Amino acid sequence: MNASIIRLGIRRLVRQSPAIRRLAVALCGVGLLATGPLATAPASAKEYLVTGVKPNGLVVIDPAARKVDKIHRIPGGGVAPGTIVPSPDGKIAYVITNHLDSVSGIDLDSGKEVFRANFSSGTERVKAMFGMDISPDGKELFVFQAPVRLLPGEYKVEDTRIAVFRTADGVGAKAVRTFPAPRRVAVLAFSKDGGTLWALGWDLYAMDPKTGAIRDTHKLLNWTRDNFGPPDILDVWPQFEQAAVFSTPYFTSRTDLPPTDPSAFKTGMLTLDLASGTVATKEFEDTSAVIFSSVVNPAKRGEAFSVYTQLSKIDAAGGALVKRVDLPHTYYSINIAGDGKEVYVGGTACDIGVYHPDSLDRIGQIEIPGCPDQGVASLRMVKR
Repeated sequence: MNASIIRLGIRRLVRQSPAIRRLAVALCGVGLLATGPLATAPASAKEYLVTGVKPNGLVVIDPAARKVDKIHRIPGGGVAPGTIVPSPDGKIAYVITNHLDSVSGIDLDSGKEVFRANFSSGTERVKAMFGMDISPDGKELFVFQAPVRLLPGEYKVEDTRIAVFRTADGVGAKAVRTFPAPRRVAVLAFSKDGGTLWALGWDLYAMDPKTGAIRDTHKLLNWTRDNFGPPDILDVWPQFEQAAVFSTPYFTSRTDLPPTDPSAFKTGMLTLDLASGTVATKEFEDTSAVIFSSVVNPAKRGEAFSVYTQLSKIDAAGGALVKRVDLPHTYYSINIAGDGKEVYVGGTACDIGVYHPDSLDRIGQIEIPGCPDQGVASLRMVKR
């Protein structure tokens, strides 16, 4: 019998009987009446990489096909896209743009701008200094802002803050609330349950996303570890979606060793589990090659990869460098496939390098047409 006739018969039964309608809803919930597009299982979703290119491009990449799928133009000018945050459903990418003065939400299928928030007005000039994330339900966008008041004879630096926007407000959105935030916040990351907004600055802060109250502080720059000086972190890349673990390299020094001793300087990996809230720090080598961003393997959560002029594989849990290979040029950003079988390096230039997670062999490369510079744009993964 034709499948469309079967579906038509089921729909008629559902309409005619409330009891059958309740049963049909229950069966659809477990996938037993999967007959249309809405029945597509999340496990079968395809992965796409999203990055930005100068001056105002948003690039959608099919890593499996090793090709660029789409390039969209971000309206409103600017010299380079910055932080990129995908919506939870993978349909929209929110991008800091316009010289750090705006956030633009771009529909990844059509390229249409469906959200826009411009920060500055009147005598207040506001910049978004990298930190941005979206609530797990996709309803609110949180942006770390640094405002300055333009006075006749001076620039008056105002207190830093986090501004919250409703994504449903679309183009012309205004902040629905703001709350104070510590200075120098470079990364925002929501907990999996949406109950905590994590902010990475000189320390790591757990904040109430409704009120902005700081519930807990994990000391970093202000730690008091015996025989260790204060650590340094240079990371503005929020690439934690695959393992739900934010990670970043940090750098510190042993105060019980002379500064002429190379082993006095240490590189470690900080990890924040966005499900449990567990924070861990572990040194893994004498400071050498790792500088910027890193990503945790979702298939082996104790394993991390970091990138700069070399690609490094790190036993973050055990505190050891596993393997390292040279790269053809500098890369700033990094991400990983959902099954952990491919590592992607991007940023800086106009290509995405594809690497095997075990051997660190280069197994592919994706060139962005016209060779535009990615700069410090995030390299995010969406599943559609």
